Amino acid sequence: MAFRVSAVQYHLHTISSFGEFAAECEHYIRTAEEYGAEFILFPEFLTTQLMSIGDEQGNALTIEDLPQFTDRYRELFAGFAQKYAVHIIGGTHVLRRNGKLYNVAHLFYPDGRIAEQAKLHITPAEVEGWNMGAGEGLEVFQTDKGTIAMLTCYDIEFPEIVRMARAKGADVIFCPSCTDDRHGFHRVRYTSHARAIENQVYVVLTGTVGSLPTVDLMRASFGQAAVITPNDIPFPPQGLLAEGEINGDMIITADLDLDLLYRVRERGSVTTWRDRRTDLYTDWT
Repeated sequence: MAFRVSAVQYHLHTISSFGEFAAECEHYIRTAEEYGAEFILFPEFLTTQLMSIGDEQGNALTIEDLPQFTDRYRELFAGFAQKYAVHIIGGTHVLRRNGKLYNVAHLFYPDGRIAEQAKLHITPAEVEGWNMGAGEGLEVFQTDKGTIAMLTCYDIEFPEIVRMARAKGADVIFCPSCTDDRHGFHRVRYTSHARAIENQVYVVLTGTVGSLPTVDLMRASFGQAAVITPNDIPFPPQGLLAEGEINGDMIITADLDLDLLYRVRERGSVTTWRDRRTDLYTDWT
């Protein structure tokens, strides 16, 4: 079993309408389709670009305004997934539930289904600047290409939650991210490699590039997409199937071979998942 994934280094910039946002998203999707991608990953906080549209007075919208785009966002990406017969991880979008804001990753299936995974770990800036709430539970998602999980940015920095995803059967972790400087970017990138090694899974990572000068907390981005593997002989020595150019407006594409992943788990140079010492430390089984 193998399938092709594309990760979008989405270029944030000021726009004037929802239609402009839709056209730009479709451009990336059509590009990935031309490469034969079966899964397409967009970055975290993708829809904050809509805040730059502004109100009638020309002021940028606030995070409290973003949920008003939910229906249009979901309809747009569900339509793209069906039109192009691909799975789309549509980055994240901010939802309002019971008076609280949540940062939620969305999986759009080719048959029109939509699955959600709220971000589980919230950074201090997201709490202080946007009063963002944390999700309550982890799900994994069955697809016709295998079992996946969606863990957003800061989530990947916590080994326990990726252990849980692996224990639930996930072979691929899709990680939409948004970091504004090198420190944040490297935290997410380095821990993505660690999680791939620890759990013998693939990690597909991407982030925003560009900036939204009128939108608070989105005035800078530092991003690079990567398709990350365990570090073992059948894979590239650096554990990288593909990576983008830092801060470039582009897409990367790679093939994920699940059979190879399973063979490495059984007969690799190291078998980190099998060799866990659950007699010494608490772990998911």
